[in-house]
Amino acid sequence: MKKIKTFWNWFQDNQQTIYNLQTETSKNRQYINFWLTKHLNYYSTGIDFVISFPKKPNTVATLTITANGDPDYFKAVTDLIDQAPKIKNWTFEAFIQPTKDLELFSEGRDHPFIFQDITIKASQARFLPLDCNETCDKFNIIVYLKNYNIHCNTHNWKEALYIIIESIFGEKFTFKHLNFVQLAQYPDDDSELIELYLLENYIALFRSEYGKE
Repeated sequence: MKKIKTFWNWFQDNQQTIYNLQTETSKNRQYINFWLTKHLNYYSTGIDFVISFPKKPNTVATLTITANGDPDYFKAVTDLIDQAPKIKNWTFEAFIQPTKDLELFSEGRDHPFIFQDITIKASQARFLPLDCNETCDKFNIIVYLKNYNIHCNTHNWKEALYIIIESIFGEKFTFKHLNFVQLAQYPDDDSELIELYLLENYIALFRSEYGKE
């Protein structure tokens, strides 16, 4: 409980700076993110955060605390959010929640995700299953991205991709159904690739065919 209080006291003291993070220089953003991560990891090293900034000034930002799909840290997430203070222009959320409006992706109206030097638009990502049969409980998939070979820092790309998958389908769905994600550049012939936002439908259909529902 003391560590929870320490984190929220620090967050309240710095909430305006964090709220204005997008308007800061790259150097200042790294500095603020460093200290936010440090204080969060002082409470628990197994959890992380995602901030959804408002499109208009003086409206609500959301701080989401995530266990990155690890059930060993689910309780740490809920305990922290249960003690969240009420702060103007902030909401606090446990776990990355699924997107309710998949039409954003089918119509290409989704906003790009920006991670340092990586920009990914989820509606442009495609996937194929790997080695799946009737015994599959968790799926291995290969995700195809445009410009993957240009950047090609696999660790950063994978972290970014898991955040995107969780933002579409929710953190708990991702933990339950995905085992391994491999990354690849778009092939010349992409006619057999499946849109990433249809992953949940694909898994549901697959499990229904093998009587796993």
